[in-house]
Amino acid sequence: MSDVEGQGRGLPVVRLKPKAEARAIRHGFPWVYADELVTDRRTQSLPSGALAVLEDGERRPLGLVTVNVRSKIIARMLDRDPDAVIDQDWFAARISRAMAHRSRIYDKPYYRLIHAEADGLPGVVIDRFGDVAVVQPNAAWAELMLQPLVAAIVAVTGVATVIKNGAGRARGLEGLAEEMAVVHGPAPAGPVEVPMNGAIYAADLLGGQKTGLYFDQRENHAFAARLAKGAKVLDVFSHVGGFALAALAGQATSALAVDASAAALTLAGQGAAASGFANRFAARQGDAFEVLEALGAESERFDLVICDPPAFAPAKPALEAGLRAYERIARLAAPLVAPGGYLVLCSCSHAADLQSFRNASSRGIGRAGRRGQIIHTGFAGPDHPVLPQLAESSYLKALAFRLDG
Repeated sequence: MSDVEGQGRGLPVVRLKPKAEARAIRHGFPWVYADELVTDRRTQSLPSGALAVLEDGERRPLGLVTVNVRSKIIARMLDRDPDAVIDQDWFAARISRAMAHRSRIYDKPYYRLIHAEADGLPGVVIDRFGDVAVVQPNAAWAELMLQPLVAAIVAVTGVATVIKNGAGRARGLEGLAEEMAVVHGPAPAGPVEVPMNGAIYAADLLGGQKTGLYFDQRENHAFAARLAKGAKVLDVFSHVGGFALAALAGQATSALAVDASAAALTLAGQGAAASGFANRFAARQGDAFEVLEALGAESERFDLVICDPPAFAPAKPALEAGLRAYERIARLAAPLVAPGGYLVLCSCSHAADLQSFRNASSRGIGRAGRRGQIIHTGFAGPDHPVLPQLAESSYLKALAFRLDG
């Protein structure tokens, strides 16, 4: 489908069931679930990612949506104007608005440029690494419209390279195959250096996790760095050295990075060297739970311990098991904190709300025989805006505890 094919008066119409709640859509909720939509044969025959006009049960238009009958989220709101044309200019307007916000906050072009629904591009994530942009088209419509989307990214940002990262759980839920490709410009010659919080990170944009670096933790890295002056630091689930390098920039005496991925720790070491921290940085590869147990058996103690695990509860069915895992992390990490030291625990599971995560973390600390006070609660940075009507857009939590003796 071209960027204008099928638009205008010829668009199909999809309709909410009579008892479906249209008020939420009118007030900004961007999704329609499969059980809320009339799915007659015509709707069922729509190709994944097709554009349609959404109407309420009384046939009043609500806006322009994209439809995927293979997904539990059967329709996503693209534009409140049912006559909107989704083309390069439409993408450029949304990307320009998003970039204006980021440019006000950051003095260098390293940030999340588009945060999906919160920036008006449902299912689309774009991270910027200087002259390179990495786009994740995690919804079927974005896969279909990738060409005008990429053209708009280049036109607005002026980047030399755009990489498509077509991997991850979200694409599977949309019925999309995994694919990694350079879709504009030359491929990066190697890891890209990313300056952040006084350190330099090495991001593998073609072979790393997600888009290569987690920008969402930037503000929490900065807070942890304030606790790190003169401290011995342990960074568990370190990836490419996220908290460890920030802590070293904050004048930590040493930082030990723990991760299961040897490749990630190699990148962390490269970042430490590029930052001038190599003599204070060390890495330990292994399963995080096993390493935490081993460090406890070795009677190791740290002034600052950070645990930033992957999403243990990516969806509601995994919530209880995920909360038990967060509790276990806290129980194993708390004994490693020196008296009066700090423990920072993170969760990127949107299914685990802040209260549930806080309770699980506190239980784990208590089961370790420690007591603590929460001194800070952190969230994703301002380049990860939250759509107020969509709880899923607020997923990252970071709790900083000061532990007693």
